[in-house]
Amino acid sequence: MNKEKAPPGEDYKIRCPRLGHMIHFAYCRMENKGLPCFKTLDCWFEHFMVEEHLRQELTVEEWERIFNRIPKKKMLSLLELIEQAKEQNKKSE
Repeated sequence: MNKEKAPPGEDYKIRCPRLGHMIHFAYCRMENKGLPCFKTLDCWFEHFMVEEHLRQELTVEEWERIFNRIPKKKMLSLLELIEQAKEQNKKSE
């Protein structure tokens, strides 16, 4: 099976293991303060050539910071997500 080189459109969604609902690639691509989620490669490799696509878009430094980092502890990650949600809520009020 030949995989597409370009990401699928907005109408194509997969289940996000972190959020628990369906999302499109554009969300994963920008989720991390404008950079891809650290799980993007794991989630999208079956759907298109995500690694090749992101290596062309990201600098070497961005790639290293996102995909070659030591993962945070789950609790710290959850607390950071809660803080981000609070900040977004304040901005929308």
